[in-house]
Amino acid sequence: MSVLALIPAHDEAANIAATVASLLGQTTPPDRVVVVADNCTDDTAAVADSAGATVFTTVGNTDRKAGALNQALGSMTDLPEHVLVMDADTTLAPRFVEAAVQRLGTDAGIAAIGGIFQGPQPTSLVETAQANEYARYARELGRTGRVMVLSGTATVFRRTTIEAVRAARGTTLPGIRGDFYRTNALTEDNEITLAVKTLGLTVESPRECVSTTELMPGFGPLHRQRLRWYRGAMEDLLTYGFTTATRRYWGQQAMLALGTLMMSLYLLLTVQGAVTGTLGLSPWWMLLGAVFWAEKLVTAWGAGPRGRLLAALLVPELVYDLFLQATLVRALLQTVRRREAVWHHDTSLTPLTTQGA
Repeated sequence: MSVLALIPAHDEAANIAATVASLLGQTTPPDRVVVVADNCTDDTAAVADSAGATVFTTVGNTDRKAGALNQALGSMTDLPEHVLVMDADTTLAPRFVEAAVQRLGTDAGIAAIGGIFQGPQPTSLVETAQANEYARYARELGRTGRVMVLSGTATVFRRTTIEAVRAARGTTLPGIRGDFYRTNALTEDNEITLAVKTLGLTVESPRECVSTTELMPGFGPLHRQRLRWYRGAMEDLLTYGFTTATRRYWGQQAMLALGTLMMSLYLLLTVQGAVTGTLGLSPWWMLLGAVFWAEKLVTAWGAGPRGRLLAALLVPELVYDLFLQATLVRALLQTVRRREAVWHHDTSLTPLTTQGA
């Protein structure tokens, strides 16, 4: 079964060699690796070529990653059976492609295989908190099998899935007919997931399909990343409306809002009790806290010793959760006000290596 790998890259000279190497080192390497060099001002194209990839250079693209991928896909008259789309700051577990192709081969009803993302070894508290967050998602995915997103870090699509989405754009699906990705979506991976599910198609994430991607090094880059993620998810839901395919996502947003409200109420009551002198050690309050602590620790167990320690300390993760909730509120306000979104390409991130892939 033939596989084409597409890697959209904007100024990724520091990462692209490791990304290409992780593909060429697969137990079942792609038949062709294409780096889509988009408006690069560095040596991304030259480094990719030296690493063994074919380079496709976009022309006049103003639609960021989605536009770059649409250009590349549109230039190919005969797509292979499977197309892997992955980020340029990501490396793959050695059996990723093999496992994805095998699963697609055994079940014709699966439209795409999404990667289970994780970070490299964290070096700070904020990176460890992100690693714990990713570990919890992987645990939930393994427990329920419910894929919430065809991760932009790495996803393998059937050719027939790409053709179906392209044909449905402008009618059943929002967007321009002939495009695979909707170019005005803030989070193209979230939007393409909704598009595929709206067509009634099934997606999976096998446990072997692990992708390692960058962790945000500080709260500034993390805020910008999550602001785009949260707002993109909200805008996609407003575009698609409440349907059978989106109801679980609406429920997820409702639970996030409820969690934010409950955390705010908890802090308010705690501060009020401390100020008025009425704060006491109620057995029920202590039991609730113990259950919350245990849940944090158990669900972060897969993140390793560093992650378990952070979860056991509890307070740092509470601060992290409050930060994310504040970002969620800001994303909601921007969505309601229809404020123009701004994309950021963070150049402060540590270059990846093939280690840990």
